[in-house]
Amino acid sequence: MSELCTNPKKPKLKEEDEEEEANVSCREEQEEVLVALVEHRSNEIERLNNHISNYQTKLIEAERSLQNSKAKLAQLRGVAVPSISGAKKDHKPLKTLRNVNVSEDYASPSPSKTLRPSDSSDHPRSSCGSSVSKAKTVVVKQKSETSRDSPNVKDRGIKRKFEQKEHKELIRLIARNSSPTTIKCHTSNQISSQHKRKLRSLILCPVNEQLFATSSLDGMVSLWQLQPGRLVASLLSTTDCLSRKQRRWAEDMAWHPSGNTLFSVYTADDGDSQISILNLNKTREVTFLENKPHVKGIINNIKFMPWENTCFVTGGSDHAVVLWNESDDEENKWKSKPLHRNLHSAAVMGVDGMKNKNVVLSVGADKRIYGFDVQVGRADYKHQIDYKCMSVLANPCDFNLFMVQSGEPEKQLRLFDIRLRKTELHSFGWKQDSSESQSALINQSWSPDGLYITSGSVDPVIHVFDIRYNARKPTQSIKAHQKRVFKAEWHYSQPLLISISSDLNIGLHKIS
Repeated sequence: MSELCTNPKKPKLKEEDEEEEANVSCREEQEEVLVALVEHRSNEIERLNNHISNYQTKLIEAERSLQNSKAKLAQLRGVAVPSISGAKKDHKPLKTLRNVNVSEDYASPSPSKTLRPSDSSDHPRSSCGSSVSKAKTVVVKQKSETSRDSPNVKDRGIKRKFEQKEHKELIRLIARNSSPTTIKCHTSNQISSQHKRKLRSLILCPVNEQLFATSSLDGMVSLWQLQPGRLVASLLSTTDCLSRKQRRWAEDMAWHPSGNTLFSVYTADDGDSQISILNLNKTREVTFLENKPHVKGIINNIKFMPWENTCFVTGGSDHAVVLWNESDDEENKWKSKPLHRNLHSAAVMGVDGMKNKNVVLSVGADKRIYGFDVQVGRADYKHQIDYKCMSVLANPCDFNLFMVQSGEPEKQLRLFDIRLRKTELHSFGWKQDSSESQSALINQSWSPDGLYITSGSVDPVIHVFDIRYNARKPTQSIKAHQKRVFKAEWHYSQPLLISISSDLNIGLHKIS
């Protein structure tokens, strides 16, 4: 009888154990969900705080822009103007703005200096030096004569200084269209670069829409001015920027956000100078920074960060990524700080900065991609692809989107979202007729609206890609030069592409 009474209780105990285990499992699942929800909402708060900070900064800059315009109007009328409350007088961007005098130093040259379409043979090498000195003389001579008559150039530069784009969501548009939207290339013009060796860099002035600069393996940095309403450019000056010890050419260039100086990077071998600064005044003085944080090899890339505080980042063959901050110390104007030296196991080929947070992107020959948070001091984004990386470019409109150039044929360009780890959004590329090897000297450029990418090629064409197109091939390829195209840069305010090539010519292409 006792057995009959006790046996029915055993299944009941087993049911209670199973119910308790189910409750524990349910609690663990709820805990995981809540932890994920807390993390998500914390990130949302951080994002909103960043937006608030950005809008506060833009408000201050807008007030200063208004104050500056009122001051100019008052100066023109000969009356005083009260300052706007809320705009700090000692704010750094305002100080930089008052010192912008690029357009005054580069008044429009005489018509005789305007370069016409020509081949390199039309400009003998022996005459290059004399033409350069004439350009410099013209600039200095016309400063006093025409600076009063050309305020529009300077105003455009000032306006450009304060233009900060709002974030635009473009990631959702990637690879959504089955047919491409092409651009129209109406006319093209080629002018001799007057460099003696192959061109290396092409950059646009951030504050003056008429200026751009080129550099080449001859060590010279040339300053050019676009002619309004015409598909021509004038050579303003050429400056020897070879390094002090090894007399090496600049590997890469970057324009200071103020527009007053050009920065170039060299090599860290044999104690040579690593950074030079070309002062774009009438003296064209070149100075070299004493800091030498890179320990060996070529410094491959230099980029100014799109942040409130003026700083730039360099990436080198010593696997290092170095942050350079501008200081008030006149003797040590730029102070360097290595962000990391051991994350990459091979040369760092490209660097760039994200606009919405202080994150430095770096890509290397080790196939790795890192997003290093400067404020936190660690790499929050990590990814590795199957081929070496050669450059990286953040999108100008979508602050979460960036592009990486890889060494994989027909998939040279990859798109990523900084918020998604180990996730490739889309890839595209091109076939090469001239060579199967991928060159790190081939560079890309985003269109101002962030929807197109132009790329150079070992072939004499400019490849154009529409990120909305779901195919992997170019949207179109524009025949632009006689030899390989190193880069085709989109102009930020004019319907214009500017390209450089190993044929020693500069291409100007009118588009729509």
